[in-house]
Amino acid sequence: MSRINVINYESAEGKAKELLDTVKEKIGFAPNLMKTLAQSPTVLEAYLNFSGTLGTTLNAKLREQISVLTAQENDCGYCLSAHTAIGKMIGLSEAEILAAREANSVETRTDAALKFAKTVLEKRGEVNDTDVETVKNAGFTEGEITEIVANVALNIFTNYFNQVAQTEIDFPKVEVKAQTA
Repeated sequence: MSRINVINYESAEGKAKELLDTVKEKIGFAPNLMKTLAQSPTVLEAYLNFSGTLGTTLNAKLREQISVLTAQENDCGYCLSAHTAIGKMIGLSEAEILAAREANSVETRTDAALKFAKTVLEKRGEVNDTDVETVKNAGFTEGEITEIVANVALNIFTNYFNQVAQTEIDFPKVEVKAQTA
């Protein structure tokens, strides 16, 4: 059971209604995450703006792979389920999604980005020079590295929020795998 209630879409008002309408228009429905974030229209708007702005440099597949990886690392079933479904909608294969959960890809550049994102998560941002040089050597610019970190941070926010709220999963449910040492 959710700890923070969803806003009922049909009875939403004001800024919350306006933002949920935008989400519904864009993806066809208002997911429970958005309806829960709508308890604070300011937070929902900030999330939507940050998320929307990040869609300009890194391609959608890589962003979803980073989202899947971050959800797996943070044990967030809601985000893992949502980003698995979204990843499939934008063309990621089941194998690519499963590999991303382990910070792997058969594509060298994507693999480097995922490994860097996992390092950012594991070290809580305290990466070293070698970590940064490795991702640069894979062909990422400093701007793209900045966006990898931003995507990780945005996903940490939704992971933590969903864990606090205990948001009910409204996507096909994906189980978080136990972490291996």
